[in-house]
Amino acid sequence: MVAGPEVMHQVVPMLEASFRRCPVRGVEEVVVGVGVSSPPLPVDSQSQVDLEVPDLVKTPLETLQFVPKIRSGSFADIGPRRYMEDEHIRIDNLSGHLGSLLLCPSPNAFYGVFDGHGGSDAAAYMKRHAMRLFFEDSEFPEGLQEDDFFSESVANSIRKAFLSADLALADDSVISRSSGTTALTALIFGRQLLVANAGDCRAVLCRKGMAMEMSRDHRPTYEAERQRVTECGGYIEDGYLNGVLSVTRALGDWDMKMPQGSQSPLIAEPEFQQTILTEDDEFLIIGCDGIWDVMTSQQAVTLVRKGLRRHDDPERCARELAMEAKRLQTFDNLTVIVICFASELGGCLRSSEEASSRRIRSCKSLSAEALCNLRRLLESDQ
Repeated sequence: MVAGPEVMHQVVPMLEASFRRCPVRGVEEVVVGVGVSSPPLPVDSQSQVDLEVPDLVKTPLETLQFVPKIRSGSFADIGPRRYMEDEHIRIDNLSGHLGSLLLCPSPNAFYGVFDGHGGSDAAAYMKRHAMRLFFEDSEFPEGLQEDDFFSESVANSIRKAFLSADLALADDSVISRSSGTTALTALIFGRQLLVANAGDCRAVLCRKGMAMEMSRDHRPTYEAERQRVTECGGYIEDGYLNGVLSVTRALGDWDMKMPQGSQSPLIAEPEFQQTILTEDDEFLIIGCDGIWDVMTSQQAVTLVRKGLRRHDDPERCARELAMEAKRLQTFDNLTVIVICFASELGGCLRSSEEASSRRIRSCKSLSAEALCNLRRLLESDQ
């Protein structure tokens, strides 16, 4: 995240989420790894969020009966860095992990990537406390209907979790005030996909082979962020916020934030994007900036799609994507989650059958009968 990467080749084993139904203190046993800001906005469950609904959410009524069959895979690698500062969470069955704590439409799943900087403290804190922050302390809403009211309530709850996490990092005396982390979470409930982002991790949806970005990178080069930073008294120097940080939104980093209640160029306020999943949606990629620094969203989607057509293994696809980023000489840690929305790649099978059918039709055009007819025709012309 900060200039001057240190180089050392080392592979870090993938971290998996394994939670037990337990009280809050048990959440501390989670061993995996997922815009306040100053001005820290009030951590108020009644606060409203702006849900950005891109064009891809406009869905024909006949597709609303689609029910995603969720499966996923993830991979993490230290890349060329000397230390690993990424963490992630991958939970395909959220209600199975939270039990009675969660009442929401099925299927339901939760994913997150946390890209730390200034040390691993902030990202590690989010890994340890994510379940408490997002689903217990935030008073996650209950409901079984996929309506607008429930979606807005969920977004407000996730927003509160981001802001609460930011304040918790400021209050924890063990965590360095120079430690921070970007955060991107993806929540699936029923057919709804809700992505919240603060920083430069990215979520990309594959819809019929096309890359649909479900988040925006909060970097000083993004004009809307540059304008906000300037209005808050900050500045951009050589592409870095206040000449130090390569992102404009992050949790932690309290050495760069103003006292609570004051405006600050660096904020933790998340941006939201939401869509209704349909049968055209194949998979979602969530990755840290180590991926996106060296490839476009469409390139990543194309690579994963080809992998799924070959072996239909999302975990293997996540590894292949990270290894491709290493081959392209990324300078950062690498973390990828690939979430599929079907139990098998039916589209691939249909395409293969159609290709076989076309080959059969071509062969029939060269049948023995056709050759005999052609011979008779040629002989009659002589």
